[in-house]
Amino acid sequence: MKRKLEGKVAVITGAAGVLGTAIAEQLASEGAKVALVDFNQQALDKLVSSFGDSENIMGLVADVSKEQAVQHYVKQVVERWGKIDVFVNNAGIIGKTALLTEQTTADFDAMMNLNVRGVFLGLKYVLPVMIAQQSGSAINTSSVSGLMGSSGNSLYSAAKHAVVGLTKTAALEVAKDSVRVNSIHPAPLASSMMETIEQSINKNDPARVRQTISSRIPLGRYGQAEEVAKLVEFLASDDSSFITGSQYRIDGGMGAR
Repeated sequence: MKRKLEGKVAVITGAAGVLGTAIAEQLASEGAKVALVDFNQQALDKLVSSFGDSENIMGLVADVSKEQAVQHYVKQVVERWGKIDVFVNNAGIIGKTALLTEQTTADFDAMMNLNVRGVFLGLKYVLPVMIAQQSGSAINTSSVSGLMGSSGNSLYSAAKHAVVGLTKTAALEVAKDSVRVNSIHPAPLASSMMETIEQSINKNDPARVRQTISSRIPLGRYGQAEEVAKLVEFLASDDSSFITGSQYRIDGGMGAR
């Protein structure tokens, strides 16, 4: 039986994080050749080595907020594999948990530089490759915070809302070229990032913070990165060939309130 992504080339930014790693494993398991992009050399090397000596995996160190770095990783992938069928625009940061009035302009600039500029640059340089092919699927990682307010996370929420605007506009611009652009919106995921947030809110009792956050999710728990990876696989595959410009919640029911 042919795997769903057999013969496809995928690029994943923020690949060495919990979600990026899960997506890489899922897409590779379905037959994709996968380019793993991350700014953390050590973490990236560890991830690449986890796939053994596979010729279908390549690691690329890049700061996605730097235009030349983005141009470079796109060029390297095309030179090696000739195309990009799937682009998972996933790199991002959570930033500082604090009230809006306690955020600084430096906090704002750091958030927008990676979570918005990085997404913009990825689309700017990957979409022309897909347009030339007259095919492709770009998947932008947003958040439930990109569809609603998030007290204590104003900058993160603003950046993730911006990802929605980029997604919808890009989808309209490239639809004529048979290229699709969608965004995914996970609820909090079980990860070191959430552990850091829990600690920052209440270092004396982070378990209580987790309980409070989980209580806001109708299914009563954090999501798993593997669950999100399966959604990405669907959007990457031809099973979603008539879907573009959409926002996919994977949030345990948070959007139903």
